[in-house]
Amino acid sequence: MTGFFDIPSDLQHSWLGLIGLHMREALLPVAAGLVLALPLALLCGRFRWLYPPVLGVTTVLYAVPSLAFFVVLIDYTGQTELTVMIPLALYSLVVLVPAIVDGVRSVPEETLAAATAMGFGPARRYVQVQLPIAAPAIIAGLRVATASSISLVSVGALIGNQGALGNLLAAAQKYDRPELAVNAVLTMAVLATVCDALLVLLRVLLTPWMPRGGTRRKPAARREEITPEGAVR
Repeated sequence: MTGFFDIPSDLQHSWLGLIGLHMREALLPVAAGLVLALPLALLCGRFRWLYPPVLGVTTVLYAVPSLAFFVVLIDYTGQTELTVMIPLALYSLVVLVPAIVDGVRSVPEETLAAATAMGFGPARRYVQVQLPIAAPAIIAGLRVATASSISLVSVGALIGNQGALGNLLAAAQKYDRPELAVNAVLTMAVLATVCDALLVLLRVLLTPWMPRGGTRRKPAARREEITPEGAVR
């Protein structure tokens, strides 16, 4: 454990600094992906024919290797965090768009009809009625996108120490220090677990009507007993 937190000076960050950098590079793309996915899901919900091509495009983008994105972007954004974050934001769309669309489509028709009768327009109904009801599905998509983004940030080590904790993986090989690789893997796993727990907590706060765990026991059926006089008690 002596060298577990002894970060090589050429990485230009302490262990805590790498954690901060990693979280910034991982969470900002997810937030940007959510901002892009919300209007896309609104359009896909309103024009159902649009959903298959949008889903197809996001799937194709997800299939493009991050290294190929780096090659295209590096001429414009250089060896910077932005070069890493743009592909991660695009990758998150393949999870977030279907999650939001499925959640919005699960809203009962009678609820939408009631909102329309109250004078809600399409945009207001989407924001104030459909999204809150779809919150569990949206949070589920965010959980997957966040965990994926935290792991994929490490690929940024290929373009000039932009992989945050992933830089430790390259340093472990460069300096023959396997404890640095163990440090990176364990820290990323802990960060993903903590973020997942926070998103679950957010879901609990946003959806107070949902059960908090376990199944509620149904009350026992009332047993009717017939008395000799024929009364039920």
